[in-house]
Amino acid sequence: MHRVHLTYTLGGERSPQRDLHHPLMAMLAAVHDTGSISAAARALGLSYRHVWGELKRWEGELGQELVIWMKGQAALLSPFGEKLLWAERRAQARLAPQIEALRGELEQAFAVAFDASAGVIPMTASHDDALPLLRALAQSQHKLHLDIQFTGSVDALAALNDGRCLMAGFHALTESPLRSPTARVYRAMLKPGHHKLVSFARRRQGLIVAPGNPLALASLADLCRKGVRFANRTRGSGTRVVLDELLAAQKIPLEALHETAQPEPSHRAAAEAVASGSADAAFGIEAAARARGLEFVPLARELYFLVTLQHALDQPAVKTLLGLLRSGAWRAQLNALPGYAAENSGEVLSLRRVLPWWSYRTPKR
Repeated sequence: MHRVHLTYTLGGERSPQRDLHHPLMAMLAAVHDTGSISAAARALGLSYRHVWGELKRWEGELGQELVIWMKGQAALLSPFGEKLLWAERRAQARLAPQIEALRGELEQAFAVAFDASAGVIPMTASHDDALPLLRALAQSQHKLHLDIQFTGSVDALAALNDGRCLMAGFHALTESPLRSPTARVYRAMLKPGHHKLVSFARRRQGLIVAPGNPLALASLADLCRKGVRFANRTRGSGTRVVLDELLAAQKIPLEALHETAQPEPSHRAAAEAVASGSADAAFGIEAAARARGLEFVPLARELYFLVTLQHALDQPAVKTLLGLLRSGAWRAQLNALPGYAAENSGEVLSLRRVLPWWSYRTPKR
């Protein structure tokens, strides 16, 4: 089967050609319409030699005859050539709405690139219900586009350190001991003087359970009860780090929990596992539970941070974002989300002061 590769052109004028076109199909259509290779070449603005050579080359590439021509007679497409042209025209007709939508999306994206007053911040962030609201507000009020890729907290910080984004989003328990799971995971990924923390929100994490909490689950210890199915979170996610720390603090081994077969990659997915009945409980943020009509048992309060590098704080787009985070409009939206609070939103924080488990020296074992 032959693979199809798509390309596009970028220019100031709309091309008279279709948004998706292939030079071979244009030559076949011209031969079909004119009945002559020389006339087809003139219609395309190409030389006879070029069109003839390309048709022969494509016959060799495809292993099929494309054009039947004999001296003194009209050139005809072969049965395979006719079928190939038919297939392309049929696909173009069926995909026309999607092609037009894709073209519109590309034109809109490039319009932002050529707009001197617009800004873009590539961001990789842990799953969060408030960030899409921030993205919409930033675009509508400041023409600031937050290009957010959602992933786990660990991967988000790795993306920032690898230079794959300008800003990362992660969350953590801040009053963690020096040798806690939180400290072990994040300590090596953050450096004072190099990374800058920006306060984003305080969130509540806890148990997501069925409406009415029929199993009366009130603590992590209750998850150890026989028959309680627990949907855990994927390793590398910030929520998994929070859960591991809470379990360690209460001396509950992970093996004591009755985990479902597959861990869930996000808060929404964890809530859906409970709503669908495939799990009795999951661990996640309150907003995800309430959005799905589920009960929530709060167990921890954490901080969600946006992180960037020292030099990025002077970039106009980052300054605009910090100003938006401090605005009353944003704080009102954030405080309206279940389990969220706009605690010092937009304030640049001292890493060592906010994360007391951070130390220049490796802890003794």
